[in-house]
Amino acid sequence: MTDQDTIDIPRRSARPFIGEEFDLKTWGDVEPFFENLKNREINSASELRQWFSDRSEVESYLSENFAWRYIRQTCDTANTGLINALQFFITEIQPKLAEYGNALDKKVVDNPFLSELTEPGFAITLRGMKKAIEIFRDENIPVITEMQTEERRYGAIAGAMTVTLDNEEMTLQKAADRLQSTEREIREEAWRAISERRYEDHGLLDELLNRLVSLRDKVGKNAGFENYRDYMFAAMGRFDYTPQDCFNFHDSVKEAVVPLLNDMATNRKEALKVNALRPWDTKVDPKGLAPLKPFETGEELLDKTIRCFSRLDPFLGDCLRIMKTMKHLDLESRKGKAPGGYNYPLDEIGVPFIFMNATSNLRDMITLLHEGGHAVHSLVTRDLAINSFKHTTAEVAELASMSMELITMDFWDEFFDNEADLRRAKIQHLESIIETLPWVATVDKFQHWMYENPEHTAEQRADAWVGIYDQFTDDVMDWSELETFKKYLWQRQLHIYEVPFYYIEYGIAQLGAIGVWKNYRQDREKGLKGYLDALKLGYTATIGEIYQAANIPFDFSKDYITELMQFVRTELERLKK
Repeated sequence: MTDQDTIDIPRRSARPFIGEEFDLKTWGDVEPFFENLKNREINSASELRQWFSDRSEVESYLSENFAWRYIRQTCDTANTGLINALQFFITEIQPKLAEYGNALDKKVVDNPFLSELTEPGFAITLRGMKKAIEIFRDENIPVITEMQTEERRYGAIAGAMTVTLDNEEMTLQKAADRLQSTEREIREEAWRAISERRYEDHGLLDELLNRLVSLRDKVGKNAGFENYRDYMFAAMGRFDYTPQDCFNFHDSVKEAVVPLLNDMATNRKEALKVNALRPWDTKVDPKGLAPLKPFETGEELLDKTIRCFSRLDPFLGDCLRIMKTMKHLDLESRKGKAPGGYNYPLDEIGVPFIFMNATSNLRDMITLLHEGGHAVHSLVTRDLAINSFKHTTAEVAELASMSMELITMDFWDEFFDNEADLRRAKIQHLESIIETLPWVATVDKFQHWMYENPEHTAEQRADAWVGIYDQFTDDVMDWSELETFKKYLWQRQLHIYEVPFYYIEYGIAQLGAIGVWKNYRQDREKGLKGYLDALKLGYTATIGEIYQAANIPFDFSKDYITELMQFVRTELERLKK
């Protein structure tokens, strides 16, 4: 039990600066508050602290206002009213926010009273503000606005994709459940249907990415960087590692993890007794057992997850109970819903929203555990003094979510009635971790290539993808006569379109999560405490310091990856006995 074993359902946070009744209709409604902040005299440390608090208040309101527009639009991508509401914020509000944000940063970075703000977090916030000033360019505001508008198109394109199987129209997520069928013909039919449907729009998605690469390259070069990759390292606040560290990660994964992929693929081929292992053979149980089905409905998934969290720690279960009471979840897959899943922080109320596309499979169960980890992170940081203290880097955010996948494993009997299925679920998840690290390396290296070579053609991009993909996959899979589909596997990864360069974090955090789990296996109470202690820091410390609070190293060297993979391998062997 933690010291934080209860949590009240929160009411909307107080707004002493902008007023409880404030409602955004136009930029003119909110501009006076920014003018106040811009022109206010600051003559003491207490006045500076109040300035930060007031700025945080107005930015929290706007952040949550945008969040709800985004959430509603992704829940219903075909609704033009919701699309327009989101577009209004992107085109009418965000450009002005960028201008004022830069002016406000400049106002305080050299304030003589900053040294008196000794609370943890201000040094980290100041570091980020200085970097934001350094890379800000007025001419980038309209380019970024256009870029954000284009990025939103991916969800609409992907959300409209459906296939018809056995006379039933279904989402691609639902069709993908058939890839676990023990009937190979059913798997192949589903895989081809999904791949062909994606391929129908490959030209559209190529054109979209061409525009995005061009716009992003312009942003980077306008800001004085050689390429957009270097700009994004600055914009994302990557103070703790460099592109070269990413390249080292790629090499380490290739050496330490890809051989394990080969072993898994070889074993799968032998177990399935097939002449050639094909792409539709990767999700089926190798022993020919029926797919695991940990739940039937979204409500059942949520209730089982709440019980699972509660057994780990009652406070964790309460976090999801609050979200259920407040209807801050949309879990089930349906036509017209954007793909993927997310936990969206809501900065005013402090209770996030979880969105996903559940059907009934193990991956969906893991997704809610993952997003639930993000939700816990949002809730344990909700009382930090200002907004910037709450919003951690992705390397820390994903540590919260990926660790939760692993430290709940002892309680997965909530989802499975018998020991055999429980073991299968754990084995499949641990094997998916071995698969995740090479995929992360593939996507990350591909993005480095794209923005180092921004003039590339769509054909060159497809060829580069295949070359990189082949470095990080097994050499057992037979892609003969499917090469066209292989060239466009990257188009299913929404991060490439919507959040460029946000992907290496999954690899870094996956290593950290294995470390958290390893600690938890050695001492449950100490391991859980370290995990929560790290999360409660929010972004008031460096990544290395936050990882240190969790009692794990911030390290992605070959030696450390090899050590962690050996731990995972040992756990797999124990489960398979």
